[in-house]
Amino acid sequence: MSQQSKTTTDHDAIKKWAESRNGKPSVVTRDGEETELLRIDFPGFSEGNLQEINWEKWLDIFEKNKLALIYQEETKEGDESNFNKIVSR
Repeated sequence: MSQQSKTTTDHDAIKKWAESRNGKPSVVTRDGEETELLRIDFPGFSEGNLQEINWEKWLDIFEKNKLALIYQEETKEGDESNFNKIVSR
């Protein structure tokens, strides 16, 4: 059981982790306009102000802004975790 957070910049690892949880690459919208604030949108957990984008665009923004993803595979109870945070490298 691993509740440890991991950090990655690996595009394939990010996509695999998100897609295995039905996560969709998204950006925050403000006043109906897309921003470059990245999120992974999970069914049932949406903030309501997210716009889905394709992985190519998401990863371009990710690299342009020199970001990394902190994520967790499992909760301390052993359940699949959706915990993630996008941070500066």
